[in-house]
Amino acid sequence: MTEILRYLEFALSILTDKSFFKASVKLLILDTQNCLLFAVVKYSSNFNLFLLLIVIFKLISKFHLVTLQYYHDLHDRHNTKRTHNFHGLIITIIMTLIVLAIKQGGGLQDLELFTYDRLVRLSNQACPDRRLLLVEITDTDIKNQNRWPLSDETLALLLSKLQQHQPTVIGLDIYRDIASPPGTSFLRQELQKDNVVSIEYLGNGTNKIAAPPEVPLEQIGFNDLVLDRDSRLRRNLMYARLGDKELSSLALRLSLAYLRNNPRFAGDYELSVNDEFLKLGDVRLKRLRADSGGYRMQPSEALGWQILINYRSPNITPKVSLTEVLAGKIDPSLIKDKVIIIGTTASSINDLFFTPYGGETTDMSGAVVHAQMVSQIISLALGESSQFWFFSEGIEFLWIGIWSLAVMAIAIRRENPLEIAVVGIFAIIVLWGVCWLAFLVGGWIPLIPTALSLGLTVASLLCQRILNAYFYDSLTGLPNRTLFMRQLRELKQQYYYPQQSRSMMVICIDLDRFKMINDALGYQAGDWLLITTACRLRKNLAEKVIFARVGGDEFAIAKVITDRAIALKSFHQLQTELNLPFDLQGSQTSTTVTTGIAFHSLATDFDPEDIFRSALTAMYQAKASGKISHQVFAHKMRAEALKRLQLEADLYEAIKQQEFELYYQPIFNLTTGRISGFESLIRWHSPQRGFVYPDAFIPIAEEIGAIIPLGEWVLKEACHQMYQWQQQFTEASSLFISVNLSGRQFVQPNLVDTVQNILQTTGLDSSSLKLEITESMVMENIHQAIAMLDNLKALGIKLSIDDFGTGFSSFSYLHRFPMDTLKVDRSFVSNMNQSQKNFEIVSTIILLAHKLEMDVVAEGIETDTEKMALKKLGCEYGQGYLFAKPLPVAEVDKLLLNK
Repeated sequence: MTEILRYLEFALSILTDKSFFKASVKLLILDTQNCLLFAVVKYSSNFNLFLLLIVIFKLISKFHLVTLQYYHDLHDRHNTKRTHNFHGLIITIIMTLIVLAIKQGGGLQDLELFTYDRLVRLSNQACPDRRLLLVEITDTDIKNQNRWPLSDETLALLLSKLQQHQPTVIGLDIYRDIASPPGTSFLRQELQKDNVVSIEYLGNGTNKIAAPPEVPLEQIGFNDLVLDRDSRLRRNLMYARLGDKELSSLALRLSLAYLRNNPRFAGDYELSVNDEFLKLGDVRLKRLRADSGGYRMQPSEALGWQILINYRSPNITPKVSLTEVLAGKIDPSLIKDKVIIIGTTASSINDLFFTPYGGETTDMSGAVVHAQMVSQIISLALGESSQFWFFSEGIEFLWIGIWSLAVMAIAIRRENPLEIAVVGIFAIIVLWGVCWLAFLVGGWIPLIPTALSLGLTVASLLCQRILNAYFYDSLTGLPNRTLFMRQLRELKQQYYYPQQSRSMMVICIDLDRFKMINDALGYQAGDWLLITTACRLRKNLAEKVIFARVGGDEFAIAKVITDRAIALKSFHQLQTELNLPFDLQGSQTSTTVTTGIAFHSLATDFDPEDIFRSALTAMYQAKASGKISHQVFAHKMRAEALKRLQLEADLYEAIKQQEFELYYQPIFNLTTGRISGFESLIRWHSPQRGFVYPDAFIPIAEEIGAIIPLGEWVLKEACHQMYQWQQQFTEASSLFISVNLSGRQFVQPNLVDTVQNILQTTGLDSSSLKLEITESMVMENIHQAIAMLDNLKALGIKLSIDDFGTGFSSFSYLHRFPMDTLKVDRSFVSNMNQSQKNFEIVSTIILLAHKLEMDVVAEGIETDTEKMALKKLGCEYGQGYLFAKPLPVAEVDKLLLNK
């Protein structure tokens, strides 16, 4: 918790704008083990925000690492899901408060204004306001006049020409504080006309640019262009007070003049002002505050009565040039009863301002901006549009919180991190759409803080899911092996010191019959068994005891003890509880556990990994014996484990050095007595170990995955040998070769391609190959198995179901398997003549196979009695020592030659 508090302190230091160097050094000091920040050479507000986001994500990970284990320990013993929901709620609240703190500190204003600009571009209305006309002074006009500033005579003549066509009002957006003869008196006469408004620049007192002194005060409007800190123009300062002096902007003066001449108001249109709004007739324009919308301005930036500029279009008004007006080349209807704005658009004058628009329309002259403002004010006063509206601060907080909580409520139901990320992305897209629709109707609601809070909420949930998946078992809610080993190391560090009598005790538990229950009753039953075991561990273990699920059906316990005898007695009580039957769908299902125990004194140093491995070794030893339920680790067990590891290494080397050989057991037609095919059987001739029986290495090869390359070699070698016999012996052309597939091979996605490639490489006809598959393999995932069998069958090969009747077969699915042959296991054949019941079982199996249009092969025939009985039952084929043992290639050559 102390480290989290230091991170919070650092985050606050950024919000209060302390030096970057100090903050960076502090962050590096806080977490030198796993935090590496790149160096920067320049401090800026954008990097400040970026650095703060880094700190926020560090806070998320730190918070999860500190609290995840705490909440699991405190609550998971009762309700894992509720703990996750509570954890998610706390994180959502924290992230929302952090974002609100950043927003209140102005850290998100630049991003909010950036979003505002994008919304302006999306809501562009490409329709000019015909109530206005811009008389622009271009670079060409300046070149034609051959001077700048223009002479008073030119401007006076321009005003005179415009007045001839009866405009409602003319606004001169050109400073004329200094006379530019000739024509000065002529210009003064024109400026004094009651429908002409001149501009002045208030400045800060020292750089003020006044209007011509002859112009009445009510015909003077100040320059209302207010820039944000990114130098973009988004606000319209319409009205201000300097002491007792009330000032109106140029745009407001022009708008009022137009409105007062509008027949709708018959000259009666008044302006009134209070602290909250500016009132134009009956229309109230709410004053822009320092915290309106996405703004978080200094109070000095929000002085006066401001509103947001509603940019309708970059081309807001029709335009004519100075030269066109002076030459009389203009349609009078463009001027009559219109608002005329005179200003420069010449790029050489540098009277350009950045606006929310992008591309070529980013820069906009002051005269065009004034036209935007006049159009907006007139539209608002006439009720044609509405003013931008904003959420109050309280509604903003509620808005951000509701979005974050809503997304958390949806995302927390998802376990897959990708689904959580999709929920977050979709929510942000929906949020963007809502904000855009609101913008179209005049609303500027917070997008960036909401999206940031939403994103951080999703990121925190992802972090929770990832950490939870990394440290906890999703099914039982218990710590997994990774966290268990971490807790084991912490336990050792906490209690280890010389000259003490305490020891560490580690217990590894394996659920017996778990795979059988899983296969027979379905994975739901297996899951329920694991959950029940976890609940029993929670119920019977003290809170200070560490326990975890460390494997598929394996659990581990660790605790510090003072007396081994007492600890073993307590363990036996726990084992009794774990061996109790558990309820499954209203019926009692029994199972047992096998355990391994290891001790180590805490007075001597040791590696916690070693004591855990010792407990595992003892558990495997107890399981292998099959007679005892628990085993305490002894050092000789490690030697046996090393022996097993050496066997695994020798097996890999044998595959590499091709130390294997195939033997072939003939399969005879019981009716004709002739050979119909062979079953390939692998043998290992090890230079170090001598002859190794399949039972000694096949299960290990299956377990460690070496069966995949080994099985492929067997299949290729058997196909090649059968092709050679068919070429060598004419009688062998109709023979087939049976090859056993392992469970690992059967689930390989490329099995069909592998078989097809081997057939093409060896040249063997597909009809001469029969693949033998045990029923337990197809019953693990029936639908997937059927699809695989159909694909194999499409190659033209034959399929045989091996060891039928020994597993947990489902007769309801048997007819769906595209099998050609059913093999009766030797256990049925050898017991067939011992009782009528066994005989009837074999008879039923053969009858079932024939009903399903399959032939039958009986394994392990060793007597003539068995042979004659099977033949009488209609069994087509048989193999066993009565006919021949598995033979090497040379012996099969002799057999085929003699037959």
